[in-house]
Amino acid sequence: MTGRDLERRAAVRDPARFSPARVGAMVLRHWYLLRSSWPRTIELVYWPTVQMLTWGFVQSYISQKSSFFAGVAGTFIGALLLWDILLRSQQGFTFAFLEEMWARNLGNVLMSPLRPSEFLVSLGVASLIRLAVGMVPVVLLAMPIFGYNLFGLGFGLAVFFANLMLMGWSLGIVICGLLLRQGMGAESIAWSLMFLVMPITCVYYPVTTLPAWVQPLAWALPSTYVFEGMRAIVIDRTFRADLMIEAFAMNVAYGAAALVAFYRLLDSARANGSLLQTGE
Repeated sequence: MTGRDLERRAAVRDPARFSPARVGAMVLRHWYLLRSSWPRTIELVYWPTVQMLTWGFVQSYISQKSSFFAGVAGTFIGALLLWDILLRSQQGFTFAFLEEMWARNLGNVLMSPLRPSEFLVSLGVASLIRLAVGMVPVVLLAMPIFGYNLFGLGFGLAVFFANLMLMGWSLGIVICGLLLRQGMGAESIAWSLMFLVMPITCVYYPVTTLPAWVQPLAWALPSTYVFEGMRAIVIDRTFRADLMIEAFAMNVAYGAAALVAFYRLLDSARANGSLLQTGE
């Protein structure tokens, strides 16, 4: 008997123990779902590609008319690709959850030995897979078409990626809690919430562009620090570690708050008998 078999047996005997095997089973379920459906795969690549082409050509046009933008080529495409990482991480998380509701499989998942923490971890891994499938081809296409290499951000890219993923997951966790409590009536939040965040988080312009009374709201979002940090690298050739530390601290606080909100919504759904509510 191998060590892996012993680990599986221990997890079965002790359902309270966190089980990587159960997480892996859920991740495999989402991987097989994605692999067996080419329309899902194309949809993941389609929108990021369309946006990259649109903003890439806009940037090319502006660069021809403005010496400033010619000198900071890549600002728009870089901002767009980072924005897509934030958007797809949140949507990938919640859409993986919604797959269970659309398939009317949520009841089976909740009645299985799978713990809520394992369910959330599996959704996070599933969102990483969906993000990789959707974004890697777009990042590679931007190189020959517009001469933009996202990896040119260097170490900053890894820090930006981590902060954006953490923020996307925090929002995704809260939305999943709302879906458990409110059912499919909360589905539109999964699609639209990030577009409410977009103008405030200053994807394509500095925070100073916003009215003074909106700027505190912008600085309350970790993603704002990432986009300001990206502009500091592209325009000033400076990596702002202070911005990234502040963003990470906020992500830790928001992540903890999101988990508390999720478990409270889960308890509320259990108390009100709405766990199996898949309608509106």
